[in-house]
Amino acid sequence: MADGRSAAAAAALAPFADPDGDSTGALAALFDFVRPRDAREIDGSVARYTAVIELLETDPLRAADVRRHVLRLLATRRLVGFFADSGILPGTGFFTELGRIVVDRLLPDVPDPDDLRGALRQVFHRRGDWVWFSALPAELSLRFWHLIARETADDETMSRAIVGQILEALLILAYRMGGLDVEVEFGRLGPEFKGHGACFRGLTGASQRYVDTLRAHLADPGVVPLDSAEVQVLVDQCRTVIDRARRLAAAQGTSVRLSYMIRRSAQTLRRINDLGLLLDAAVVNEAADLRRQEVVERWSALVRSALVAESRRCSLRSHVGVGVSMLALRVTENAAKTGEHYIAETRTAYVAMWRAAMGAGALIGVMALLKIFAGKLDLAPIGYALGYSLIYGLGFVIIYMLHLTVATKQPAMTAQTIAGYLGELHADGARRAADLERVVDLFAAVGRTQFAAILGNVSVALPVALLLSMLFVAFSGAPPIDAAKADYLLNELDIAGWALPHAALAGVFLFLSGVLTGYFDNTAGYARLGQRVERLPWLRRLAGPARAAKLGAYLEANLGGLLGNFLFGCMLGTAGTVGMILGLPIDIRHIAFSSANLGYALAGSGFALAWQAFAWGLLGVLMIGAVNLLVSFSLALWMAMRARAIAPAEVRGLGRHLARRLRAAPLTFFTARGLPDNEPVPPASHRAP
Repeated sequence: MADGRSAAAAAALAPFADPDGDSTGALAALFDFVRPRDAREIDGSVARYTAVIELLETDPLRAADVRRHVLRLLATRRLVGFFADSGILPGTGFFTELGRIVVDRLLPDVPDPDDLRGALRQVFHRRGDWVWFSALPAELSLRFWHLIARETADDETMSRAIVGQILEALLILAYRMGGLDVEVEFGRLGPEFKGHGACFRGLTGASQRYVDTLRAHLADPGVVPLDSAEVQVLVDQCRTVIDRARRLAAAQGTSVRLSYMIRRSAQTLRRINDLGLLLDAAVVNEAADLRRQEVVERWSALVRSALVAESRRCSLRSHVGVGVSMLALRVTENAAKTGEHYIAETRTAYVAMWRAAMGAGALIGVMALLKIFAGKLDLAPIGYALGYSLIYGLGFVIIYMLHLTVATKQPAMTAQTIAGYLGELHADGARRAADLERVVDLFAAVGRTQFAAILGNVSVALPVALLLSMLFVAFSGAPPIDAAKADYLLNELDIAGWALPHAALAGVFLFLSGVLTGYFDNTAGYARLGQRVERLPWLRRLAGPARAAKLGAYLEANLGGLLGNFLFGCMLGTAGTVGMILGLPIDIRHIAFSSANLGYALAGSGFALAWQAFAWGLLGVLMIGAVNLLVSFSLALWMAMRARAIAPAEVRGLGRHLARRLRAAPLTFFTARGLPDNEPVPPASHRAP
C-alpha cells in the first residue's frame, strides 16, 4: 500500500522534472493528487500529502525540481495582492462582495496569470478546496517549505524580488489604516473614537520609515535597517482603539457596514504584524541558521492562512456566514439582556413571574375569542390574514407594554443569556466544575421560570375562556361557538394529527421573533432613535420637548420588544392563510391559545365533553407547549453558540452536570423552594458578555 502511494506520489511530481515546464500546471497536478473526492474525508489527503513530503525529503533531485518551480512562480508573479488582500475582507463591502460571488458563480472570473492569486485559483480550482486544505496538518506545510528553503545559487535574486513585494504589501496595508478614523461609519461612534485617530496615521508613518530602511539595506548592505518594533507598538495601539470601537458598537448598536469595517481593520492589523515579523526574520536578523528557521515558520503560517482564505473567497456559504456572524453576536446579546428579565433568581421574582404570566393568560383568553369571532366574518383570505395578524400582534404588544409574560416568548431570550455565560467561560478558558455548576444554577433558574410562566398562562387562559363563554351564554343564550366548531378546535389539539408539526412551526416563529427583537434593539441604538424622535418638529409642537424626549427614550429602549412582538403576531396570523393559498398543511399551534381554545371547545360542547376527550385535549396542550419551547430554545441556543464560536463539544460536560443536578435536586428546576426572598442566588455573574 505504501509502495503504491509512493509510486503515485512520484507520478504526481513528474511534471516538475521539466525545467521549462508550466509551474502552475505542475502545482495543479500535485494538488489534484492530494485532493480528496469528498472535501470532508481528509485522511486520504493527509496520507497522500505525507507521501509526497517523504519522497521529496529522501530524493534531493526531485526536491530541487519542485523548489525551482515554486520559486520561479513566486519570483515571476505579482505577490502584492496575495499578501495585502488574501485573508482580509475586501474594501468593497459585504453586499458588493456578495454580488461578485453570485456573478462569479454564473459567469466564472478569468484569472490573471501574472498575479499569484490568479495562479492559485488554477491550482485550487474547486469551491471546496479550502475545506480539506485547511484540515491538512500544519506540520506538513512546514516540512514542505523547509524543503523549498534549501540553498541554491539564485537564492539572493529571488529573495530580493519576494521581499520587495512584501514591503510593498505592508505599505499598502498601513496606508489603508491611515485614514480609518475619518470613515463615516466610525464617526457614528462619537468623539471617543475620533480622538484616537493619531495612532492610525502614526502607524502609516512608522511603516513608511521601516520600509525605507529595509529598501536602503537591500540596495546597500552597509545601511543598518530598523526592526519593526515601532510598527508593532503602533499596531497594538491601533488594536486597542479597534477593540474600543467594538465595545462602543456593542453599547450603541452596529450595522453590517460598521461590523464589516471593524472586522476588516482587525484583519489588516494582524497582517501588518505578521509581515513585519516575517521581514524582521528575513532581513534584520543576522543569525543565518536562526533566521532561516524563523523565516520558514512565519512564512509557512502566513501563506497557509492566506491560501485558505484565497481558496474560499468564492464560497457563498462562507461569505454569508461571516456576514451573519458579524451581526449575530450583537443581536443575540440584545436578546440576552432581555432574557435576564425572564429568569427568576429569588422567591419574589418567581412569584412576580406567576402574576405576570397569569395576567397574560387572561388577555390571551380574550384574544382567542376575538380570533374566533374574526373567523366567522366573510372575508377574502388576505382579510383573514390581516385580521388575525392584528389580533395577535396588537395583543402581544399590549401584553409587552403591561409587563406581562407569555411563556413561549421566554426560551428565545433565555437561551441567549445561557449562551452568553457559556461564551464567558469559553473566552476565559475556565471550564472548572465550579464554573459549570454556576451554569447549571442558571439552567435551574430558567427551568423554574419557564414552569411558572407556562402554568400561569394555561391556568388562567382556560378558565377565562370558560368564564367568557358563560357570560356569552348569559347575554345571548348560546356559547360563542357551536358543536361543530368545538370538534374542530379539539381536532387541532390532536397530537396524532398535525398538532405537533404546527407547534414546531410556532417554535420557529418564536425563535425568529427573538432574533427580530435583538435586531431592532440594535437598530434603535445604532440609529440613535431616541434623539431622532425627540427632534421631530411636529412632535415637539404637539407634545412639548419634554414629552418628545420621553417618547424617544421609550421607543429606543423598547423598539425591539414592540416590533418583535407585533411581527410575531403577524407570523402567527398569516401562517394558516399561506398554507391555504399554497394547498399545504401549514398552520401554528401555541400553548396559551391552545389552552384557551380547549376551554371554548368545552363550552361549545355544552359542557358535555367526555372526560377522555378533555384529557386528550389537555395532553395535546401540554405537548404543544413542550414542542414550542424545545424548538425555539434549541434554535436560539444554536444561533447564540454559533455567534460566540462555542463548539457543541464544549458543552458536553455541562450535560453531565445537568443530569447530576436533576437526579440530586429535581425540584429546583420547577419550584422556588430554597430561594431567598430578595437576595440573588449564585450565579449573579451569568450576564451575557
